[in-house]
Amino acid sequence: MANPLKRFVPKRFRKSETQIPVVRLSGAIMASSTLGRQNLSLASAAPMLEKAFSMKEAPAVAISVNSPGGSPVQSRLIYKRIRDLANEKKKRVLIFVEDVAASGGYMIACAGDEIIADPSSIVGSIGVVSGSFGFVGLIEKLGIERRVHTAGRNKVTLDPFQPERQEDVERLKALQLEVHQTFIDLVKGARGDKLAADDDLFTGLFWSGVRGKELGLVDSLGDLRGTLRERYGEKVKPVLVTPKTGLFGRAKPGIASHLGDMLSGDAASPFASALVRETLSLAEERALWARYGL
Repeated sequence: MANPLKRFVPKRFRKSETQIPVVRLSGAIMASSTLGRQNLSLASAAPMLEKAFSMKEAPAVAISVNSPGGSPVQSRLIYKRIRDLANEKKKRVLIFVEDVAASGGYMIACAGDEIIADPSSIVGSIGVVSGSFGFVGLIEKLGIERRVHTAGRNKVTLDPFQPERQEDVERLKALQLEVHQTFIDLVKGARGDKLAADDDLFTGLFWSGVRGKELGLVDSLGDLRGTLRERYGEKVKPVLVTPKTGLFGRAKPGIASHLGDMLSGDAASPFASALVRETLSLAEERALWARYGL
């Protein structure tokens, strides 16, 4: 806790240490949290970012990113919040890549004035992917009849319980191209002429931190503590900014609503439906990390 009387002490008697707020943005990027786990979203990141940028004496804000990606919307919202706060508070943003800053994770990393990566970290994957499951054969084997009633023939586009239609796939691919272009424009705007002229840069490939530096995806190689000491001296003090905690610990956004879905109703169907959603969400998150061998 900061000493409220410190501001009355002459500067020559104050400690000469430089405090740098550190925010850790870690996890798959999803709008809602899954049961028992809080994913990375604007809702979970914003309070920590606001607190970090409010430290008036700090010359910079350090942000550690460790994410395989996820929602392109949440990724861009977090990116924009960081840049808005940096411009408003006139602070430099140093992004440090841990294991991986790929896809949406790399989009967030682009919010930094500098990106510093571990040599063995993974960066890039500038592309768009959509994944789902097909249960048509499974429900037939189980003798389950699928009943869906809609107003509008495209309301069940890419329904996992119905056969895939080519026109739906083409529509999805067109949408992906638009989102991909938004991603490309953001990276080009953030990195500018630092980017190397490489045909594979925006194909969805990913690289090590070493190769990422050669391609201009990162500025330098290093770690958070070592870099801060190099920039601000041996007396620099990283100050970890953590989420607010309540009386019984940290609240998990989204859990209450998920439990409500699972426990509401007179029959078991709400519980089963919510359980399926949680299982698929966990599988999706696991698949995001697995793409990078993590």
